[in-house]
Amino acid sequence: MSKKFGFIGAGNMAEALMKGLISSGEATPQEIIASEIVPARRDQIAKDLGVTTVPDNKGVAMEAKVIVLAVKPNIIALVLDELKNLLTPEHLIISIAAGVKISFIESHLNEGVRVIRVMPNQPCLVGASASGFALGTSARKEDKELVQRILDSVGVAFALEEKLLDAVTGLSGSGPAYVYIMIEAMADGGVLAGLPRDVSMTLAAQTVLGAAKTVLETKGHPAQFKDMVTSPAGTTIEGVRVLEEAAVRGAFIEAVEAGARKSLELGKN
Repeated sequence: MSKKFGFIGAGNMAEALMKGLISSGEATPQEIIASEIVPARRDQIAKDLGVTTVPDNKGVAMEAKVIVLAVKPNIIALVLDELKNLLTPEHLIISIAAGVKISFIESHLNEGVRVIRVMPNQPCLVGASASGFALGTSARKEDKELVQRILDSVGVAFALEEKLLDAVTGLSGSGPAYVYIMIEAMADGGVLAGLPRDVSMTLAAQTVLGAAKTVLETKGHPAQFKDMVTSPAGTTIEGVRVLEEAAVRGAFIEAVEAGARKSLELGKN
């Protein structure tokens, strides 16, 4: 086997992970191979990243021992059944297919093939992912360390029990959509108050980025920083009062819980 990493599917998330591998020094472009059925996408990935691309999945399994499954959940079984005879305990399968359980993946593989299930999120595309991952029956310590390094190259990641990945899905998996709604709404508020649309959107997005960066870098509690901004009888506490009356805090909690519950339901199917 001449390649260090293989990708089944070369969509946006796979591209982001390939970029992370290359930029972190975990792999060179020459050590990565990816399969992609769409010729134009295959050519684009090869041109942009310098990796090897092929039209068939078997080529990846024969060339790489670490294989990232980056295909839609509904075709995972077909892909694994196609590759089953080529995959051995020397292979590590990393699945980023949402909702597909480790037991399902392992049931379509020969005994001993190592599996790790990952729940990344959309900001992986800009190197700011928040991920959770769980180890399969045969996964080794060095497999866990490798996946940690891969995911850290595009954000932050936590090794968890698989049962907690539904919660990860509801929080960081679905969470970007909630934040985009918040940014859009804040920008609309700025426009309502008289700001130009482009200025308002940039201020809203930068405000979210700055607040998140403050929490992550200082390790302080969000409530601590909220109190620092809310002066007595000031503008901020007036806005906070409106948010509390609208039960925004409870809505966010319920949204995360609903996403986690839906993920659990999908996993049972």
